[in-house]
Amino acid sequence: MSLQASALFDEFQQLSPSEFFRKNKQMLGFSGKIRTLTMVFHELITNSFDAAEEAGILPEVEIDLQKLGKDHYLLKHSDNGPGIPEKYIMEVYCVMFAGSKFRNIQSRGQQGLGCSGCVLLSQMTTGQPAKVSSAYEEDGKLKGVRMTFKMDVKKNKGLLMKKEKFIPESTGVSIELEFKDVTYSKVEQGAFEYIRRTMVGNPHAKILFKDPEGEDYLFKRAVEVVPILPKEVLPHPRGITADDLIFMAKQTDKKRIRSLLSCSLSRMSNKKLNEIEETSGINLNKRPKSMKWEEAEKIVSILSQIKFMAPPTSGLIPIGNEQIEKGMKEILNPEFIHVTTRKPFAYRGGVAFIVETGLAYGGNSGRIIKEQKRSEIMRFANRVPLTFDQGSCAITEALKSIDWRRYGLKDLNNLPITIFVNIISTQVPYLSTGKQSVAPEPEILHEVRRSAMSVTLKLQKYLRAKKAAKEIEIRSKIFEDFIPLILEEASKLAETDLPEHKDVLLRVTHKALAEISDVKVDKAEETLVSDDVPGEKSSGDDLDDENVNGIDDEIENVNKNNTLDDYFK
Repeated sequence: MSLQASALFDEFQQLSPSEFFRKNKQMLGFSGKIRTLTMVFHELITNSFDAAEEAGILPEVEIDLQKLGKDHYLLKHSDNGPGIPEKYIMEVYCVMFAGSKFRNIQSRGQQGLGCSGCVLLSQMTTGQPAKVSSAYEEDGKLKGVRMTFKMDVKKNKGLLMKKEKFIPESTGVSIELEFKDVTYSKVEQGAFEYIRRTMVGNPHAKILFKDPEGEDYLFKRAVEVVPILPKEVLPHPRGITADDLIFMAKQTDKKRIRSLLSCSLSRMSNKKLNEIEETSGINLNKRPKSMKWEEAEKIVSILSQIKFMAPPTSGLIPIGNEQIEKGMKEILNPEFIHVTTRKPFAYRGGVAFIVETGLAYGGNSGRIIKEQKRSEIMRFANRVPLTFDQGSCAITEALKSIDWRRYGLKDLNNLPITIFVNIISTQVPYLSTGKQSVAPEPEILHEVRRSAMSVTLKLQKYLRAKKAAKEIEIRSKIFEDFIPLILEEASKLAETDLPEHKDVLLRVTHKALAEISDVKVDKAEETLVSDDVPGEKSSGDDLDDENVNGIDDEIENVNKNNTLDDYFK
C-alpha cells in the first residue's frame, strides 16, 4: 500500500547554517588531516591580517601549535589587531554567514564562515569550548574580556560558559582551540608551507610560529608599509542579472528606477539612462518596487548592448611590484627575480581584476622533492595563498598552456624556479566555498598567460647572458693559459727576449671580450617586450606565439653572429 504525500513529509525539517556545515564540513575545506589544519591556519591568519590593516596597524601574529596526542593539537593564535568588542565576540566566532565583508570590495574573506567554521570544527572533533581573549578600545579606554563558549549548532549562535574582565596593555585578540583528526606537516600543502607563502604575498606582516616540536620560526616583515585600504565600488552594468536588479529594487529606498540605477551601478550617466528609457519604453520614473521581472530582463538586455566605460579600478589595490619583489627576496633569496603587474581587465563583462606575476630563479626558489629541485607555483587571490585544488585552478591551467621550451626551459618541472601569481578582484570567481581554486574564466586565463610569458622572457634573457658570460670566461681562461706558453716558445725559436704581453693579453681576454658581451646583451634586450605598466600601452599586449618564436630566433642569431672568431678576423 502506497503512502500518502503527507506521510512522506513527516520527517521534513529545516537546517540552520551551522547544522548544514556540521554535516558538510568538507565544503569549508575541512577534508583530510593535513588540509584541515592548514585551512584553520588560513582562516585565522587572514582574519587577523584584515583586522589589523583596516585599523592601520602592521600585522603581527603569534601561533603556538602544541601536540597533545596522536592527531590531537592545541592551537593558540594571537594578533596585535584592534580587538573585537565584547558584544560581537560570539557573533564572530559562533554565527555562520555573519561578518563585515558582504560588500563589493576587495577582501581576503567573502563569506563570513572562517572563524565560526574553526570553532565548529574544534567542537565537532574534541567537544571542547573555545577560549577567546579580546583587548579593544572603546570610549577612549582600553578594555579587555576573556570568554569561554561553545556553539549552539541548532540555533546558529554562541553559548556563553564563562566571562571575566581584565585591563589590557594593548589591543589584540587571542584564541585557543583544540583539534583532533588533524596533522601538522611541512609538505607543500601543510600549515608551515602556508605561512611561508603567506609571507611572500604579505611582506608587510610578521609571524612568529612555534611548531609541535618546539622549534621557533620568525618570519620577518620585508616592508614597513601598511597596504592602502581598498574602496567599495558599485557593480558594473555589464555584470548584473535580472535577479540582481529585482533584488536591488526590493531593497532600495529610492523613489524612482532612474535613481536606483544611477546610485546602484557604476558608469551610469544621465545620457545612458535616457538611452535605456528610449530603447526599452519603460518609464524609469516608476517606483522600483513596482518593477516586473519582464522589465528587469529587458533593462539587463539593453545594458549588455550599450557601450560603457570599463569597470572602475579604484577599489583594486595590488600588492605592487616592489613589495612582491621584497617579499620573494626575503623568503627565497633568489639569484634572479622579475615582477610585473598587468593592466586592469574585466571578466563576465563587468567584474574588474588585476593579475600580478613574479618569477624567481635560483637561491631557495622551487621545492626540494626527493633531494631534487622542482619548480613551484604559488597561487594567490587577494594576497591569500591557494594551497589546494591546484589542478582545477585557472592559474595552473594558464601556466600549463605555455610552451616553456620556447624560452629555453626544456624541463620546467626540474628547475629551481618559483612562479608567483596573484589575482586581485572585488569578486574572485572561486570554484567552491573552500576558496582554493579560481574558475577558468577566459579573460583570467588570457591575462595570467600573458603575464607569465612576460616575466619568463626576462628570465630567458638573463640565462642567455649568463651562459654567454660563462663561455667568455672559459675562452678567456684558454688565452690566459696558453698564449704565455706560445710566446715563450716563439721567443726561444726567434732567439729574442720575451716581449711584454700582459697589457695586450688583458685587453684581448677581458676588455675586448667584455665589449662583445655588451653588444650581445644590448641586442638581445632590444628584442624583448617592455614591462607591463597599468594604464600604459605595452608591446607585451601584442605578444603571441608567433612573436615569441621571432624573438627567440632573433636572439639566437645575435648569439651566433657575434663570436670570437668574427672579432679576431
